Amino acid sequence: MWLAAQRMRAIWQRASASAVAPIGLVVAVALVSIMVAVLTSAHRADEFAIDHEQRLFTNAIADRRAQVVREVENIVTSDAATQRIWVDFDRNWVHSRIGLRLKTYFDHDYVFVIDPSDRFVYGLLGNKSVDPGLFGNALADLTIVIDAVRGRALPMPTPLVVEPATTDVATGVNRPVRATRMQKFMGQPAIVAAVAMTKPDGAAAPPGPSPVIITVEVIDASFLQQTGVRLKLSHLREIEGAPPAGDQVFDLHDDRDNPVGRFAWTPSRPGSEIISGTVPLIAVALAGLALLAGLIMRHMRRTATAISLGEDRLRYLALHDALSGLPNRAYFGERLEAIIDKVTRGGSAGAVFCIDLDHFKDVNDTLGHHIGDELIGAVTKRLKHIVRDEALVARLGGDEFAVITPGATDSSTLTMIADRIIASLCAPYAIAGHTIVIGASIGIAVIDRPSLRAADVMRYADMALYRAKNEGRRRACIYDDAMDADLVQRKLLEHDLRDAIENESLHLLYQPVFSADGGTVVGVEALARWNHPIRGAIPPTEFIPIAEHSGLIIALGEWALRRACLDAVRWPIALAVNVSPLQFRRPDFVEMVQRILTETKFEASQLELEITESTLLGNVEGAEAAMRRLKALGVRLALDDFGTGYSSLLYLRRFPFDKIKIDRSFVRSIESAAEAAPIVHAIVSLGRGLGMKVTAEGVETAEQHLFLRAAGVHFMQGFRFGRPETTEQIAHRLAEQDARRGPAKKPLAKAG
Repeated sequence: MWLAAQRMRAIWQRASASAVAPIGLVVAVALVSIMVAVLTSAHRADEFAIDHEQRLFTNAIADRRAQVVREVENIVTSDAATQRIWVDFDRNWVHSRIGLRLKTYFDHDYVFVIDPSDRFVYGLLGNKSVDPGLFGNALADLTIVIDAVRGRALPMPTPLVVEPATTDVATGVNRPVRATRMQKFMGQPAIVAAVAMTKPDGAAAPPGPSPVIITVEVIDASFLQQTGVRLKLSHLREIEGAPPAGDQVFDLHDDRDNPVGRFAWTPSRPGSEIISGTVPLIAVALAGLALLAGLIMRHMRRTATAISLGEDRLRYLALHDALSGLPNRAYFGERLEAIIDKVTRGGSAGAVFCIDLDHFKDVNDTLGHHIGDELIGAVTKRLKHIVRDEALVARLGGDEFAVITPGATDSSTLTMIADRIIASLCAPYAIAGHTIVIGASIGIAVIDRPSLRAADVMRYADMALYRAKNEGRRRACIYDDAMDADLVQRKLLEHDLRDAIENESLHLLYQPVFSADGGTVVGVEALARWNHPIRGAIPPTEFIPIAEHSGLIIALGEWALRRACLDAVRWPIALAVNVSPLQFRRPDFVEMVQRILTETKFEASQLELEITESTLLGNVEGAEAAMRRLKALGVRLALDDFGTGYSSLLYLRRFPFDKIKIDRSFVRSIESAAEAAPIVHAIVSLGRGLGMKVTAEGVETAEQHLFLRAAGVHFMQGFRFGRPETTEQIAHRLAEQDARRGPAKKPLAKAG
């Protein structure tokens, strides 16, 4: 029996060995094949990563070359530059406006100016204007770019980048001859750019060659550090000789293939990660076939863990905003559903705060999106600091944020939380040398009913936010059932307004504009009015925002302009018509104005279009082109509500306004606020200095009239002189005025 058992055991062992041997051989071959494949893949991954990093660095240098040329071109292509460099060379002006600007704002290291005879007449070293002769023989290194922009024959081969003088088809702007190249300058690798000045249209300049501005940006440690951080090139630096073992070397050559600099960085090695992740598994497998199953299971567990970690990372990226790091709309929706589910199961209630940043778009349009991104980061920090740890702060997109606070549902607590948020977000921000002030409006919805859905909560919060914005911004509103009725009412009013525009059921009144003495009507301002068949008179403050929000303002504005021109065609005074930003930004706006003037036979010189500063934000080039075309027709332009916008002085200097209108808020404050009177004096002086007429709006008292007249205001309008009147009343007023003046008197002056 025992022998039989031994024989059976021996047979089993031999069978096991015979079964294991081929399996072991197959596994060994498979392991060797895997090892070869892993090593090959790792090698290819390393090669691909290194090639990718080299292309990134090459592109970064090329992009910076192009950017350096644009920076120089943007600064020197102006009438002032032509006058101070070409016509009458002014070293101090060149130093402050050219040299220091390129140094301070764009990090250029050296700046030179050569005159038409190729003499160096200005040099920037550090922050000082120096004699170019201090640079010695280094100036000879700039000969090639000078010859390039002069159009001289260059030694071959010299494939440097030279762009001829051109004229931009869209804008008509003349672009000068410009050239860039990589080379050594004063023993350092550098980007050298040269721009030949171009004589602007109408500018006086001496004949012959133009001056040339040359700038040099050294590829130094600071440049390499910034580039390394941006491109994720670890320890990017300039070296001499052989690099340390393991570093990647990149030799930069000039346009003649001469060495300019040698750079090195520690390359990423994804292949090492591949090998380090698989070698332990293979080593354990080769140790013995007996542990094969266990090792496979262990490997499977590790793979599952890696997949799980990867899924967690992907989920995090999918549920968080990349700019602020806050939960995004998807994450917010999941948490909101969870809160609602908790309330459904009898848990504590909560509230949603929808936060919209006021004037954030103005920051993006005027200061740039990079400042806007930094502002979003600052807002994020303040929100996370102001709310409790158990609350969720999310960014829904753009300038929209949201907060979910558990527990608090009473209006006093919610209002207190909202006031803290508004106070924190409205405090000034110091970003990149700018002091930025924005506002915040908040809509609040309470989660206290099991029947609520997430979509309902967000709709309620949006309606409350809409109410907060309509009530003047920088405030919070809590949703109540009346807001649903308000929304329905707004939709009905929008529908009725559309019908009223189509059926021409609206009408215009005209606010008289008087001379400074208050005795002569010199113009009128057209004001839209709407008598609803059921609700009666609806104020413009109610239906104009609805028209702008729905897009009906386009049709309303065209109707108002045509009706006003028809009404005023026989009046010998100026006609002012307000223009909505949405209407002005349409590409066919000028054609529409011209068409209406032709159809109504209204004199273009009598028409005055009033534009607010918000019309110009983010649309500077297009607005300027449209205004120039309107001026060519003879139409006059007024800057309405002056002093309340974002950058009025810039607009006065750049845009061809004929008149500025002092906002009624300054006029109203003359008798009560000490600072109002100096502001009004400053606006009048500014307008007169720029050759513009000045109109004061909202004049209601004799004291305001006397002050404004003494200040030098040209025209006034307000209840002090007359309320808005019908067409017949204006015609009657003008007839009486003409009768008082008599036939021997001069004709009426026009406002503007």
